[in-house]
Amino acid sequence: MADRRLARLSGAGNIYCNIYRVVNRSRGSTGRRPSILIVDDVEDNRRVYATFLRARAFDVTVAADGRQALAKARALLPDLVVMDLAIPGIDGWEVTRRLKRDRRTRRIPVIALTGYVLAGAREEARQAGCSVFLTKPCLPDDLIRAIQQILKRTVTPNAEERN
Repeated sequence: MADRRLARLSGAGNIYCNIYRVVNRSRGSTGRRPSILIVDDVEDNRRVYATFLRARAFDVTVAADGRQALAKARALLPDLVVMDLAIPGIDGWEVTRRLKRDRRTRRIPVIALTGYVLAGAREEARQAGCSVFLTKPCLPDDLIRAIQQILKRTVTPNAEERN
């Protein structure tokens, strides 16, 4: 049924069809949906991005601060983390550094999604281990494009850790 609905949406530039293809490719033989951890201290941001990503066939978990982010990333080993850099407690830069130092989580790609636009923020995020740097406000379609690019490169990097 989903395939018929997507056929109606078909078109060379249709982002939803492209996402569907990436999601299905990333499922592999297990049929598992890609998992994403969204880390943001603003509830509305978490809700908007989580709703959008769930509607696009992703399993989504949310965290409101750095400690939750670390605990959930280590427990769930998501395929990707969307990280606000200005979060309470342990900031997003440090959470990313800790994830990259941990052998279980180092291969999880991190997208920095932040309001930081000061000079040097992009480079500091990259040095911490972020794969992509997006500034807020960020349209959900822009976030999907970034996720799509990363999943094409890394197709479920933590599958072996989960088994």
